[in-house]
Amino acid sequence: MTRETTLRERFAFSQPDLIVDLYLYPAEAGGRAWPINLGWGCPCSKDKSLKEGWDDYPLLESEMKPGEQRRVGFVFLSGQNAVEALAQDGHFYLREACLIGEGTIVR
Repeated sequence: MTRETTLRERFAFSQPDLIVDLYLYPAEAGGRAWPINLGWGCPCSKDKSLKEGWDDYPLLESEMKPGEQRRVGFVFLSGQNAVEALAQDGHFYLREACLIGEGTIVR
């Protein structure tokens, strides 16, 4: 029997739950005004309403600025539950006080 990998281990060993093409909306389009870094996280949802959401953490190697697009791994606090829900549409949205970006699932 194998044990489930902990969230801490997934972060430490860069074991993503999903690989995503992430786009952060620029500030002038309603996105963030400052970059994100490793350890930053926010809720995400499969639609713009955020009726159902999951906490996500992109595995960044360097800061990512608003307006930038990058392929990154994502770790979800709820692991496989989030993966199953988000994989249905293959696309999800990131939210803070408003929508700040979107991700397209690559694998």
